[in-house]
Amino acid sequence: MEQQEKVWFVDPATLRDVVVDREAMEARLEDCTDLERVWVLSLLGRGDEAVSEAQQLLADSTDPFRALLVLAYAYQRLYRWRDAAQMQERALRAARTKFREAQVRHQIGRRLFDECLYLAAAAEFEWAADLFKAAGRPRAALTSYRAKERALKVHRQSRLPD
Repeated sequence: MEQQEKVWFVDPATLRDVVVDREAMEARLEDCTDLERVWVLSLLGRGDEAVSEAQQLLADSTDPFRALLVLAYAYQRLYRWRDAAQMQERALRAARTKFREAQVRHQIGRRLFDECLYLAAAAEFEWAADLFKAAGRPRAALTSYRAKERALKVHRQSRLPD
């Protein structure tokens, strides 16, 4: 995990994944899983390639959940909100566990935050936090809770004065 944080991190202000070491991230493409490859391609700004590979993974998948999430992520990185939302809705239907549903809810929150829909994002993050907690994942719950707090803070700051 420590090595991973040196290569990329989640910016606490924007809630977006940020590449710190592009060369190391590109090197990961050589020996990662197909799902991770889509995520890395998205981070590297190779969105069309990521979408194409994710669509193929989805077509070949017997359990589409993870493929739906990485495809939604690839669309989100391309600002294709509608496409991302459709994949996230499909992932919700395929989730089948609290933990998986929490993963989708957190990703939906990140998309809504990107779309500047801060109150809606906060609601999704809170939902994700509750599900993570119920699934016995307190660290993930804390991450979602912090994202909720960030969304509420940005919402308050973005409101026009009365």
